[in-house]
Amino acid sequence: MKAHEFMVRQVYKVKQEDTVRTFIEKCIAHRISGMPVVNDRNEIVAYLSDGDIMRYIGRHEDLIVDSFFQINVFVGDNELFEERAHKLLGLNVMAIAKKKVITVHAEEDLEVIATILGKKQIKKVPVERNHVLVGIISRGDVIRHSFKALL
Repeated sequence: MKAHEFMVRQVYKVKQEDTVRTFIEKCIAHRISGMPVVNDRNEIVAYLSDGDIMRYIGRHEDLIVDSFFQINVFVGDNELFEERAHKLLGLNVMAIAKKKVITVHAEEDLEVIATILGKKQIKKVPVERNHVLVGIISRGDVIRHSFKALL
């Protein structure tokens, strides 16, 4: 089975000029945890997920790096959680989105997609044709289509 045969065609996405507020509002409204970031030509330029949000709003501790010649101290957060969360809403999505996006072609086999989702430990993979976003496939989609004939 090929990706285009079972992918979800209605893909929720944000544009590269959108704010994180727009992303979070869409996640809440559609009960999803991540989505591709696209440019004006609907090409995938990044991917933003709930994990990226957690990494930003979570507390960042001080980090001390001790090398032979010097000691470097990277100061963590002095802001309160609410301050970090409020600041996050106004950021552009590209400030925290992953720019290296794993995608699959619309003609990719289900078995290969299952391998990618498993090995890379990701929840969803955008589907593209001619570098344009045409769908998305989640772990649940792979499981449903892999086992529906067997159950």
